[in-house]
Amino acid sequence: MNKITAAITAVGGYVPEYKLTNKELETMVETNDEWIRSRTGIEERRILKGEGLGSSDMGTEAVKELLKKRNIAPEEIECVICATVTPDMVFPATANIICDKAGMHNAFSFDVGAACSGFLFALSTGSAFIESGRYKNVIVVGVDKMSSIIDYSDRTTCIIFGDGAGAVLLEANTEGMGVQDSILKSDGSGRQYLHMKAGGSVKPATIETVTAKEHFVYQEGQAVFKFAVKGMADVSYELMQRNNLTGDDIAWLVPHQANLRIIDATANRMGLSKEKVMINIQKYGNTTAGTLPLCLWDWEKKLKKGDNIILAAFGGGFTWGATWLKWAYNSI
Repeated sequence: MNKITAAITAVGGYVPEYKLTNKELETMVETNDEWIRSRTGIEERRILKGEGLGSSDMGTEAVKELLKKRNIAPEEIECVICATVTPDMVFPATANIICDKAGMHNAFSFDVGAACSGFLFALSTGSAFIESGRYKNVIVVGVDKMSSIIDYSDRTTCIIFGDGAGAVLLEANTEGMGVQDSILKSDGSGRQYLHMKAGGSVKPATIETVTAKEHFVYQEGQAVFKFAVKGMADVSYELMQRNNLTGDDIAWLVPHQANLRIIDATANRMGLSKEKVMINIQKYGNTTAGTLPLCLWDWEKKLKKGDNIILAAFGGGFTWGATWLKWAYNSI
């Protein structure tokens, strides 16, 4: 019997219509278009507008597109894993809400919180369910409404983040396609550099925490940048070495879209030319758990069956990792 691997068989995505440009940010904080572009590569980011809309609404749209592409009924989905740090509410899980909104009533579902590495961690978890033979159809969603936790008077963070969602369907494969290997890491001592100060059990919400703006992303940019460059580049290179892969073997690098300089450093470490690197940070910014599936969504038509793809990410926690997969289909 051939080994069962978990292959991506469909991709869905969603970004809100509203575009927050660098020019508009110039009217909100002391910054300018050239400064933002030169340091991050970002030109605009999408923002979810509308009363009562949250991460589940974007995730649901991505899932619905995926189901339509694959021509599979919502009732056939057995498990949904949602990677997010901006859940609709503390509980129930945003994955639960996405299942309800998309009609996936036969699936069990849960959230994964690993910040910008969330999609990778969720993908690895979903793959294990498929490889075990327990489930046939697993959906992994990466979604964040970062605008809900960003202080738009803080120029160190507001220029970076946007809103968006992506989703993939995992199915069993016996042709050697799909997820081949992953290296995933975390180091909780890095929390001091990137976190949200209040809103958890250590520091519940009070009038004082709200007034002090402690429910927004706090980031020490230089420290995070230093760790991210080394972490993402090293783990991607380690994954290639472990599997005897060279830059010539890799068709695409799918890097977390946090900063163009971090992406360039990772590609250089892997020996990849820019033509092999998926970059859409200029139009979406950093959508946290949404960046990797949104790249796959944007590039789906260029992917060919058998392509070797490396996905790499670094996020708050600290969390980081890389996954090697073989693409399982040619897009129509």
